[in-house]
Amino acid sequence: MILKKGILFICLSFVTIHWTQAQANEQKIEQLLKKMTLEEKVGQMTQITLDVVGKGEDRFSSFEPLSLDKDSLKKALVDYHIGSVLNTANNRALTPEKWYSIISEIQHVATNDTRLKIPIIYGVDEIHGATYTVGATMFPQQIGQAASRNRDLVRKGAEITAYETRASSIPWNFSPVLDLGLDPRFSRMWESFGEDPYLGAQLGVEMINGYEGINNNIGDPKHVASSLKHFLGYHATVSGKDRTPSYISPEALREYHLPAFKAAVEAGAHTIMINSGIINGVPVHANYDLLTKLLKEELNFKGLIVTDWADIENLHRRDRIAPTDKEAIRLAINAGIDMSMVPYDYETFCDGLIELVKEGAVKMERIDDAVRRVLRVKFALNLFDRPTTHFKDYPDFGSKAFEKAAYDMASESITLLKNSNDILPLSKDKKVLVTGPNANSMRTLNGAWTYSWQGEKTPEYASEYNTILEAIQNEIGDGNVMYSPGVSYIMGGKYYEEKYDQMEATLKLAEEVDVVVLCLGENTYTEKPGDMNDLYMSAYQTELALALAKVGKPIILILNEGRPRVISRFELEMEAIVQTYLPGNFGGDALADILFGDVNPSGKLPYTYPRYPNATISYIHKPSEEQKKAEGVYNYEADYNPQFFFGHGLSYTDFEYSNFTLNKSTFRNGEVIEVSVEVKNKGKVAGKEVVHLFSSDLYASKITPDVKRLRRFEKISLAAGERKTVRFELTADDLKYFDATGKAVIEAGEFELIIGELTQTIELVD
Repeated sequence: MILKKGILFICLSFVTIHWTQAQANEQKIEQLLKKMTLEEKVGQMTQITLDVVGKGEDRFSSFEPLSLDKDSLKKALVDYHIGSVLNTANNRALTPEKWYSIISEIQHVATNDTRLKIPIIYGVDEIHGATYTVGATMFPQQIGQAASRNRDLVRKGAEITAYETRASSIPWNFSPVLDLGLDPRFSRMWESFGEDPYLGAQLGVEMINGYEGINNNIGDPKHVASSLKHFLGYHATVSGKDRTPSYISPEALREYHLPAFKAAVEAGAHTIMINSGIINGVPVHANYDLLTKLLKEELNFKGLIVTDWADIENLHRRDRIAPTDKEAIRLAINAGIDMSMVPYDYETFCDGLIELVKEGAVKMERIDDAVRRVLRVKFALNLFDRPTTHFKDYPDFGSKAFEKAAYDMASESITLLKNSNDILPLSKDKKVLVTGPNANSMRTLNGAWTYSWQGEKTPEYASEYNTILEAIQNEIGDGNVMYSPGVSYIMGGKYYEEKYDQMEATLKLAEEVDVVVLCLGENTYTEKPGDMNDLYMSAYQTELALALAKVGKPIILILNEGRPRVISRFELEMEAIVQTYLPGNFGGDALADILFGDVNPSGKLPYTYPRYPNATISYIHKPSEEQKKAEGVYNYEADYNPQFFFGHGLSYTDFEYSNFTLNKSTFRNGEVIEVSVEVKNKGKVAGKEVVHLFSSDLYASKITPDVKRLRRFEKISLAAGERKTVRFELTADDLKYFDATGKAVIEAGEFELIIGELTQTIELVD
């Protein structure tokens, strides 16, 4: 008991110190605000990209090696009082030493040559590791992390990313992505945690806790400020293409898209980035109801709201709701934007906003609110006392321990989707043909946001790691492995441009081996370059799969893709299917260990894998999507029919569920339902299993309920023959829904709880 009291005292003391420091910072902020001119305030609300102050022919690129232009830097920071810089230069990763040199020079000007000596805040997209730093640890992309269902690994990966980002002198990370990955057509699906709001909320909070620390102490030099993105409903476009219109009802917005952001705000995240698109005809960057009334007032978000790339000027130049750039600035700032990611033409933004304030079109109160939020993050990061962090203070950067964490995440994320006749794991004496465009590529293992925006520069930086081919060669020896690509991506082309590459030779080699490991998927892409018109696996890769199938040797299909490309044209010809997602630099090693039995796969799909391009319904859908064949009348071919279901994922062992019990069958609002189930490993090898608890509202009076929803999950490890009891708790609040007006409803009635194939019925009574 003495120990518990001691721990409690330490925790309370830390909270007290943290609160006291926050109060002291607020006083400093108010003192600074009183000293600041309008021009200095507007400067703090402005963010420019690094190339603007780099030596080069123009603002859009810099000479190599990168160096800063002193005149450009002075104009931006001293004359225009710019408060933030983002991104890398020339779309290229820098070493920790170079980052320190560049950011130190920027901070020196900000803290010595300006009147108020306010440091800049530097931000970068570090979405699966310190992605713009040479030698940093690259984890699986978020979609793979969601497949792992491992909260501890997600948090650990974020802790390492924060550490290595700070080792790069960068204190602000534009991550996590909390958009709901509902649409497999969307080019950024892989940046999300998948299609379930609860899963996204749970893992999003773990990532924030890793970036910021459990107590959000971002002044700790091992932590960074996180930035939730992209608020709100970014992925729900009608066309499935990036930055295009969405139509989202109040019910859907709150039921599906808001939960992860709400949980993240409650977890203390310091900043948030805004959706570049349009909801119900209104660009989100100009939406007062979403940015101010919902985010700042209802959710009580006290942090910094930053735009996405050039999205204020897009209100004028793309979305056409503002006849001038100046009017676009007025709309965005009055809607609630605190900082504009300009990123190039900062004069237009600064001059325009200053004029708007002088004209009374933007109130000084709105400017002061925005600047408070900017300064609040800068003080919380301790930038006034320590504007840079030094790479020499981070001895674990790129360490073996960090690499092991990345490997572990990759090995737990990779998902076994099909294993006919238990062909996997393979014997290590098999002769194997490794083929396909993704077989010998570090670029495709990582995806975009890796050393460069589209990931095309990955081969320059990742040659020390193993491709799938190299990992298999290391696993079973070069003598047992043959390689021929069959199909290749066109170097320098867009992600979908392909060519035949030794196709005939590939088919001949297939005749000489015991098994074919066929590595298909996508080249790297994100944002608009990743928009597509056909969800089927490409024609070239489909032809390769069908041609290999005619040879008659068993084929292990390896999927290395950012979204589920439709494979129904050849799926039946594949003996086994393994989904790797975008597993990072250690994905090849993890995959080889799974293929040959050193690791038992445990990943579970974070999305629904569609069977056809016109059947992209997520597992969260209404009963009308499941209208079965009417007796003797119609055959509903387009019934809900995915290739693989959300949560699907096989193992090399078998798990049995039993003793599904509840502490009560009826309950009232405010009471707790205790749920337990026993899980047994019936097989001969150890394995990890994810236990999912779903609920189904049998009838709802306001709207049609979803067929089922994920409410809890837990990943457990079981030795061969071992049993464990998994316990969950639910309340009525977990079973609420939102009506057509967006109002939360907790309604009496019956609910079905589902774990595996077991069900129990409970009743909520008035």
